This record gives sequence, structure tokens and C-alpha cells, in this order.
Amino acid sequence: MPDEEKLAAVREALPAVGAGIYLNTGSLGPIPAESAAAVQEYEAHDLRVGRAHPDDMEAGFERMAEARAGVAAILGADVGSVALNHATTDGMNTATWAVDWRAGDRAVTTRHEHAGGLGPLVAIRDRFGVELSFADIGEGADDEVTMDAFDAAIVPGTRLVSVSHVLWTTGARLPVERIARLARDRGAMVVVDGAQAVGAIPVAVESIGADFYAVPSQKWLLGPEGMGALWASDRAIESAAQSTTGWYSFEQLQLDGSAAYHRDARRFEGSNYHKPSVVGFARSCGWLSMYVGLPWVHERGQRLARAAAHRLAEIDGVEVVTPRERMATLVSFRIRGWTPAEALDELGARVFAIARTVPQIDAIRISVGFFNTEEEIERLAGAVALLASHTPETIPARKRLVILGQDDA
Repeated sequence: MPDEEKLAAVREALPAVGAGIYLNTGSLGPIPAESAAAVQEYEAHDLRVGRAHPDDMEAGFERMAEARAGVAAILGADVGSVALNHATTDGMNTATWAVDWRAGDRAVTTRHEHAGGLGPLVAIRDRFGVELSFADIGEGADDEVTMDAFDAAIVPGTRLVSVSHVLWTTGARLPVERIARLARDRGAMVVVDGAQAVGAIPVAVESIGADFYAVPSQKWLLGPEGMGALWASDRAIESAAQSTTGWYSFEQLQLDGSAAYHRDARRFEGSNYHKPSVVGFARSCGWLSMYVGLPWVHERGQRLARAAAHRLAEIDGVEVVTPRERMATLVSFRIRGWTPAEALDELGARVFAIARTVPQIDAIRISVGFFNTEEEIERLAGAVALLASHTPETIPARKRLVILGQDDA
């Protein structure tokens, strides 16, 4: 389809993008109507006939297999290397606890990591006496500064390096392939948080060199909340197979009756998945890869994000924090004289912009998606320019709708 027609069709299939300027996919993406319908259909089935028939369990395993395959296609990975879980945080926890920790071991990360990745690292520090080191990468704008910081931090005794592919704060895209190669050369395992990468930029996960790569459903893959996936390398799977504690999923034990079933990533899965959400996750992955097309998704999203960053940087009084030469699809910025919360409130009221603040760096963050339009970006930039030319005290009053026939009360 011609680009303009394709964009119109995509936006029609994403009803939520008509509710405002949808710029917060980095938190929660719009759900395709097709995915929502699939979830509702499965829930209606459960309501009509229940969930207790033995065939329903087997059908649930089949739906899980479809979801794994959908994620594997997006990651360019073998389906056997993908395990389902409940969130990126779930995957980061699983990967962090897969190491057989001892007092005096060392883990390395950055100060820009999301709580989902930092949480398990703090837990192993406090429980086992593991040393937790933070590589000083600044804002992630310079790859050589980043690599020097990791080179200094990954010393003998380092067992795990935990890092984001794209920083959720500044939006910088880190050189994860180089970081993983350095870490593995020094004997450490590597886990990558892909929350702001998968679905936003091309990810060929097997070429990164990590041991684990955690993926959310609800962000750039446009799936339901409460779902995610974890990719595991052959090395990670083999290490878990040899572990004295072991990782064996409910599905493996149910099908085989022993802990020796397939040596694949399913050993990292738990149980009790919400089957309608599993179906919605699979459908969203398929919608992106087969209906919209990932090359178009990636190219258009990144192009619009770069255009937004450039446009905002041109406005006097606006500081774009995101490094434009190292960005993905997140753009973080500050407006002189405004707190992020004040500015976001005004932007929401004036142009119906749906975004978020990042208190850790005192900034506003927009997530630019392939479904956004150039007109939306320009409308946002115009409102930002208005704010930048004023302060909260001098900004012109918003026009208010007067409803006739109501008293002053």
C-alpha cells in the first residue's frame, strides 16, 4: 500500500491513537483491535463453557507455543530459545537468579537501569554479599565512554553484567554487542533488558552475544499487560540444565512426567498464565510482523523519533537529553522554567499529548511510534514552543468550554 494509505489503515486498527497524541508506548502501547477481539473471544469461551476440561489445558499449551513462535519471529531466534513469563521484570529476575551466587562475587550494571533490573541485583547484593558495581556511562551518548566504563567495571570476580539495550531514561541505545563480548571474554554472563528496543528497533538477538534477553508484551509489541518473554542462549540453557537446583516448567513435567524433558528455554517458565492474554500477546506479535511489517515499523518509528528530537532541539529554551546520534524511539527533553509535571499537564490539556515524566533525570519523555503522524509531532512541538516562551505564571489561560444552562454551582 502507498505509505499514506497504509498509515491510515494502521491507525484505524489501533483505536486508542485517536484519543490524543499517543506518545507513551514506552510505558503502554495501543492495543490492536484484532488482539483485543482475540482476547475477548477467548474470555467469552471461558465464560460459556468454563476452563476445567482436560482439553483446555492442552489448548492452553498450544496457545503458549504460538506466543513463543510470535516472539521468536520478531527476535530472529529459534522458538526453542524463547520462554514466556509475566513481564520484563520477571525475565530480569529469572536471569539474575540463574547465577549460582557466592559472597564476594560481583555484578555490574548502570545507574540508568529500570527497577525491574535493579531489584534482583539489590536482592542478591543484600542476600549473598555480592558486590554491585555501577559503570559510569554518563547519559549513554558516547559509545567509547560507555565501553571504557564497562572495561573498568568488569574485573575478575564479575559473574553477571545486567544492562538495558535502550535506556528508559535518556533513550540512548547502548552498544550491547560490544558490552556482551567484553563481559563474556572475562567470564561473566550477560542479561539485556529489551523493554525499549524490541518492536521499536531491529533486534537480531542471537547476534548480540548475551545469555538472556528480556522482552515485555505491553510496550512496543502492543500486547496485553501481564505477559512477556525471555530469550535464553544455548549456554544459559545448558547451564540451567546442569544446575543442582534446576529449572523445569510445569508444562515439561506435565507432558513428560520427569525433569528431563526438552533442554530448551521452557525450563525458565512458570505456570498459571492467563490464556486470553497469551492469545492477545501472540496476536499482537503476528499483527506487527505479518500485517504491518517490521521493516516498516522500525524505519518509520525511528525516522519520526529523530525528526521529533531535531524539531524540539530547535526550540529556544528546550534541552533534548536524548543523544540524537545514539537514539531509538524515545525522546527525553526539558523545558526551561517548567517542572516536567507542570509541562506535561499543560501539554495534555492543550494538545491532548499522552506522555510521561522521568523524575530520575528531571525530564519529559515521549515515545514516538510508527503509527504517529508528522502533523501530531508538529502540533506537540508548537505547544512545547509556547511553553518554552513562557513560565507557568505567564502562560496564556487555556480556553475553557462554557456549557450554557448551568448555574455557577
